[in-house]
Amino acid sequence: MKKTIFGFAALMSAVVLAACGGGGTDTSGNNSGGNGNNKEELTFPIATKNNDDAIEDGELEAAVATDSQFKGLFQWEFYQDSYDAAFMAPSHEPLFANDDDFRITDDGAATLDLDEDTKKATIKVKDNVKWSDGEDVTADDVIFPYEIIGNKDYTGIRYDDTFRNIVGMEEYHDGSADTISGIKKIDDKTVEIEYKEVNPSMLQSGGGIWSYAAPKHTLEGVAIKDMESSDQVRKNPVTFGPYYMSNIVAGESVEYLPNEHYWNGTPKLKKITMKSVPMASATEALNSKLYDMIFQMPTDTYDTYKEIAGYTNLGREQTSYTYLGFKLGKWNADTKSVEYNPDSKMADKSLRQAMGYALDNDAVGERFYAGLRSNATSLIPPVFQSYHDDEMKGFTQDLDKAKKLLDDAGYKDVDDDGLREDKDGNKLTINFASMSGGETAQPLADYYIQQWKEIGLDVQYTTGRLIEFNSFYDKLENDDPEIDVYQAAWNTGTDPNPSGLWGPNAAFNYTRYESEENTKLINDISSSKAFDEEYQKEAYQKWQQYAFEEAFAIPTLFRNEVLPVNDRVKDWDWSYDVPNPWANVSVTADSRS
Repeated sequence: MKKTIFGFAALMSAVVLAACGGGGTDTSGNNSGGNGNNKEELTFPIATKNNDDAIEDGELEAAVATDSQFKGLFQWEFYQDSYDAAFMAPSHEPLFANDDDFRITDDGAATLDLDEDTKKATIKVKDNVKWSDGEDVTADDVIFPYEIIGNKDYTGIRYDDTFRNIVGMEEYHDGSADTISGIKKIDDKTVEIEYKEVNPSMLQSGGGIWSYAAPKHTLEGVAIKDMESSDQVRKNPVTFGPYYMSNIVAGESVEYLPNEHYWNGTPKLKKITMKSVPMASATEALNSKLYDMIFQMPTDTYDTYKEIAGYTNLGREQTSYTYLGFKLGKWNADTKSVEYNPDSKMADKSLRQAMGYALDNDAVGERFYAGLRSNATSLIPPVFQSYHDDEMKGFTQDLDKAKKLLDDAGYKDVDDDGLREDKDGNKLTINFASMSGGETAQPLADYYIQQWKEIGLDVQYTTGRLIEFNSFYDKLENDDPEIDVYQAAWNTGTDPNPSGLWGPNAAFNYTRYESEENTKLINDISSSKAFDEEYQKEAYQKWQQYAFEEAFAIPTLFRNEVLPVNDRVKDWDWSYDVPNPWANVSVTADSRS
């Protein structure tokens, strides 16, 4: 799963692939809002509890809450967003299953063996895995995605360093070789892939080894440049999940029928229908009993659907978080690396820490998100149980501490106007960039500015207002000097390794922070020593503590996502370690009540 950037509306409404929660509550000093000490702790079931018998030939209607039509790129090599991913879930299945830490297990359609000494991965497809048209899933189907993504005519977004890490991939990509020398077919079900380097993240789902197969027998006659728009991708994809797409109405709906060749049991439903529903209409659709479940419900309107008769809200932590980033340098496009500027306006970590301690993010979670958000304590979300440091308290609000940090660092109010000057006694204005979109964007940003003023900091909006999504990220990527601090969000995907977001060679490291120690700690997470789980856990903890102390980015909100499910639905389990919840789901009544 790829790292993902969010627009503010998506950031606020959980229009993402996955979700999170947690946060510290300890406080001291002159605090406002109680720092969430009186907040209601929300807990949700992760699976349905329905003891009635499933009916024969049951049909299930689902929806995805979205304000735009889905693109319909129904092939793993081409899909780009969470909307298409939601529609692909009943029919498309990855090769590998994972545990609750997203580590690859042997429970999926294929097994993975990674040899760190030879730097080779062996993928073996299980004998009973077939495509929905009855053809076997073979080694050729495992290899074909690499030939698609590595092709110079490939039109998707997947070709990156994880593919360049395969021996011979770059030669294949530039056309100097007809095949990828590092990929070998051992037999009809087994593939061996040789890498230039291996690291522990490759044992994570989505962490460096491509997790999907492509039906070569249906796609090989299509030119790579035309594949994205082909009928095989958009109208009648062949898949090996529990259902297959039987009818697609572009941008609107998909119907699914059982895959009689499914490798992992017999699907329980006669038919599934999934539709797009506007976010503004989603709650009314639930009240009208139009759907059995609606995915990607907006969390900022949770109060409107938290108690609807006939539905139970399931919930789970996200793999994402909101954060404040501080601009500390520039991106060098020639060297493809971060250039940290120790003389930048926000270079003093005491200033950055003070801005973190000024905020009561548990109160933000309560007031804006009905408790579905809470104070984030680390740049590793708690959904990654083995890697998240649950002893960290993070930046819980403490106004006295914030003021003392500024005083001790030399940020004093020289002219008694209530606002602090810089260390040289000059006027200090901090420019804050945040995205527009949704009802929450403006009041949340206003709250942050208000709290920073409470500790004596003059913070003004970059451009004088909130910034549209595309313009916002254009400014971040180009290191616009008008930005000193910004609010954004990341979906880490299923691999929490920080190198792709906070490393010295990460273009996504919009803070442009870099230090020898940060690089050392990040590299340690990816080192060969980290194949030992205890060593890796300790390496993650050391980096989290360092990131907290340096405060180049301050995590602000962890979050949960919620899925309303009608009470007639049986055996739906939303746990991350369930290979495919659609394989077992059924209904116990003909209609929703």
